[in-house]
Amino acid sequence: MICQSCKERPASLHFTKTVNGEKTEFHLCEKCAQEKGEQYMFNQHFDFSIGDLLGGLFNLNTPFSSQPAQYPQQKVLKCGNCQTTFQQFVNQGKFGCAQCYEAFQDQLTPILKRLQNGNTVHTGKIPARIGGTLHLKKEIAELKAKLQQAIEQEEFESAADIRDQIRSFEKKVLSEGGES
Repeated sequence: MICQSCKERPASLHFTKTVNGEKTEFHLCEKCAQEKGEQYMFNQHFDFSIGDLLGGLFNLNTPFSSQPAQYPQQKVLKCGNCQTTFQQFVNQGKFGCAQCYEAFQDQLTPILKRLQNGNTVHTGKIPARIGGTLHLKKEIAELKAKLQQAIEQEEFESAADIRDQIRSFEKKVLSEGGES
């Protein structure tokens, strides 16, 4: 593939930029990428770490810049278990322990929402060939919880409707070859 900018050299840098769901692909040679770096979100600095990437997501520093972030010193956020600071996490791109997720939850929530289209819980992807059955099984589990709640609250008419929905879904699962 030829460089989009100079149309002479082979493109060695390929990246996709997505803004508001609109994808734009860039294919540049190394020279054009260095010359027009800022135009394409680079600062003539190609070796970046996961810390640089996270720093950009947290808006703590300019993406791919070699300058560390400068911001006012306030209370230092620190994990109570491993003593990892939030700044260490941003610089290294990894936590010190599992409790760091809870210690830095307020800072992580907006980032997770941005990365996962508004969701804070990762649900993953389900293969299409078995997805239908898995979705039905998940729905059955949710309906069983609702059924139990309806029974406890003595809402027997509602419970009967939910029971019928469960039976209908279980028949679908069996007809699609899944186990209930």
